[in-house]
Amino acid sequence: MSSLSMSRTEREAFLAGTHVAIVSVVDDGRGPLTVPVWYRYEPGGEVRFVTGRTSRKLDLIKKAGRLSLCVQTETAPYEYVTVEGPATVGEPDYERDIRGVAIRYLGDRLGETYLAMTAEQRVAEGEVLVSVHPERWLTADFHKMTP
Repeated sequence: MSSLSMSRTEREAFLAGTHVAIVSVVDDGRGPLTVPVWYRYEPGGEVRFVTGRTSRKLDLIKKAGRLSLCVQTETAPYEYVTVEGPATVGEPDYERDIRGVAIRYLGDRLGETYLAMTAEQRVAEGEVLVSVHPERWLTADFHKMTP
């Protein structure tokens, strides 16, 4: 059987697709905190997602300084990409990081509805942009299976 690993171009194209990512970050004395996030990624760049300024996830990311993120398909033949690397925290750009991501995941109409419904909460809690520089990659593409 040949390798199921993706090439750099394949893995970056897959990660750039619209998938829900699962973020994992170390949580001392417990298992890692593992939560879903909407994200954006452009090949060669960083994985970026927005989270609440007062979230447990953000506290743990700041403490650990790094995280792992996994995206996958839900149906066979399966594909997945996992990245791990250092994470930095900054200020989100509303159009790019908040509105753009909501529309990417929900479409125009539902994205705008979601933004309107969550506006008060976003303002009250505040939001930050988390950027992850992929240092390590794990991949599999079961389309590559040969009989």
